[in-house]
Amino acid sequence: MTAITLRPLATDDSIEALTALLHASYASLAAQGWNFTAVDQSVQTTRERVESGQAFVALTATGELVGTVTVAPPKRPDGRYLGDPVPDCYTQADTAILAQLAVHPSCRGQGVGELLMDTAEAWALAQGYAHVALDTAVPAEALRRRYERRGYALIGDVQWAGKTYRSVLMRKALGEALGSASAETRA
Repeated sequence: MTAITLRPLATDDSIEALTALLHASYASLAAQGWNFTAVDQSVQTTRERVESGQAFVALTATGELVGTVTVAPPKRPDGRYLGDPVPDCYTQADTAILAQLAVHPSCRGQGVGELLMDTAEAWALAQGYAHVALDTAVPAEALRRRYERRGYALIGDVQWAGKTYRSVLMRKALGEALGSASAETRA
């Protein structure tokens, strides 16, 4: 694998470049007919999502942005999540929310996604969260299996407004083996 550095998103990082990465990373899902938010979200939506929590980026040795993930605190029960009512599992005080996991197609299969998830889960644990929750499309079986292998369990489902698919809600208890996210740089 190419040397990858993981770090928190910096204030001088380009939100436009991050949005372009999300679009490129989610294009294969769009081609399957799944209109994930990150398929075509605006720069403003990307900005709002990363500002809601802690975003991390994956960079090559040459500084190319090749991955990202955002982990955020729970939502308010009376609030909205991307315009929809918030599912109960996203409002629990002990649960962080993982979103915008993306790896550029040129870097898939190299473990970048796993490193990003390790980092997001470790951050959530360090902040005192006992769980991490996420959602993904019901028909995205490969993604669901990937999350299950990491210890995420199905806890419900939701139909987000305007989506062409129903989503599963998944949650993982932290404090279990989180992988080895202690290193900032991997080779």
